[in-house]
Amino acid sequence: MSNQELSLKNIEDNMYFFNKGKHYHAYRFLGAHKMASSSQDGYRFTTWAPQAKSVAIEGDFNQWQPQALERVGETGAWTTVIKEASEWDLYKFVIEGRDGLVKEKQDPFAFASEVPPKTASVIQNPTSYSWNDEKWLQTRRQQNIYQSPINIYEVHQSSWQRHADGRAYSFDDLRKELIPYVKKMGYTHIEFMPLTEHPLEASWGYQVSGYYSIAGRYGHDFDPLKRFVDAAHQAGIGVIMDWVPGHFVINDDAMANFDGGPTFEYSDPRRAKNIRWGTLNFDLGKNQVQSFLISNAVYWLEEFHFDGLRVDAVSNMLYLDYDDGDWTPNIYGNNVNLEGVDFIRRLNKEIFLRDPSYLMIAEESTAWPGVTQSIDQGGLGFNFKWNMGWMNDTLKFFKLDPLSRSYNYRLITFTFMYMFDENFILPFSHDEVVHGKESLLGKMPGDNRYRQFANLRLMEGYRMVYPGKN
Repeated sequence: MSNQELSLKNIEDNMYFFNKGKHYHAYRFLGAHKMASSSQDGYRFTTWAPQAKSVAIEGDFNQWQPQALERVGETGAWTTVIKEASEWDLYKFVIEGRDGLVKEKQDPFAFASEVPPKTASVIQNPTSYSWNDEKWLQTRRQQNIYQSPINIYEVHQSSWQRHADGRAYSFDDLRKELIPYVKKMGYTHIEFMPLTEHPLEASWGYQVSGYYSIAGRYGHDFDPLKRFVDAAHQAGIGVIMDWVPGHFVINDDAMANFDGGPTFEYSDPRRAKNIRWGTLNFDLGKNQVQSFLISNAVYWLEEFHFDGLRVDAVSNMLYLDYDDGDWTPNIYGNNVNLEGVDFIRRLNKEIFLRDPSYLMIAEESTAWPGVTQSIDQGGLGFNFKWNMGWMNDTLKFFKLDPLSRSYNYRLITFTFMYMFDENFILPFSHDEVVHGKESLLGKMPGDNRYRQFANLRLMEGYRMVYPGKN
């Protein structure tokens, strides 16, 4: 769909599918889009705020004086065209909510954002990047991923390397240094921790405020990230991104109570509030939220050529009692989040209909059965599961003094009970080396580095022969 088609009628037509939970390219009409028609310059701004009493927009283009948006029928959408708007202008929506309060809000569909602690959205035009990775994509689609090696290198973009003056590496810097390093070390894939906009650096990106925006601290432009993925593919390296569809940042200037009441989050405060992480849980049973999230997964996979997504905190979407605090059983009297299960299955079905060679990896920390089983057979439909249990037991065992290990072999043997139940990835991920937990080498017993390195080599050798991917 071209921007030229963003008329009121077309917005109304698109909102029909968005409201049904069946629009998987919602980013093409919601947000800020350049008017391509020669008879109409500027940008069309459209947002979904069904409970709002009024919506306006303010930005660089109108000296931050709010201009009203028009309600699009009964669709819940609001829209207007600002002829004076230009690429890279800053803007915010001004929403008078159902609670009567007027708040400035970021655009949930913005393609770029200011660097925190600033909070404005940034107009950015989608680029027509010329990809050179067709050979990689053809090879990926011809491979059997269950028989092919997978060895993943996890990266936190802003801390992998830094310049002498303290600046984090850009994507172009990483393209020149990270890809050759990963190739030399024998990895097959790079996994980025979340690259989407997040206000708190200490969250490592797992408390998202802008799902369609590359974090401003990593640079505003699309092309550097696309160049990185393109170069990795040409070097024979796949690229995966961590994706957080279960919960979002609670900040008042973002999606929380977007139109003066629960919009993206559950209406039940007990289900909406994520006590453990200080965030808000998406209402996964709401059609519009499903359109928002599945469109977002499609956006990163199709527009940026990522090879897959590591879906974070799947357990939080599966269980009603996963978090702390009160909870209410479902209609069957148990703790299963039926809407969450339905969403996960719809997500995986839609992604694999587009390309069966994508990697959809569940970071799921419980014994939920059938995580990587097909949907037709009652499973969740992922093709791999992050094996947290194996990681935790293995690290506990190898941290022990060798003299104590013979009394603790259950840490090793217990995993044999379920080692073939799922298609597992065996991670030693960031979760186990943060908050003073030490590096993998630092966890190893021994009174000198020689013994610690010997133990680390033994542990990595054990991982190499254990069933699963790395």
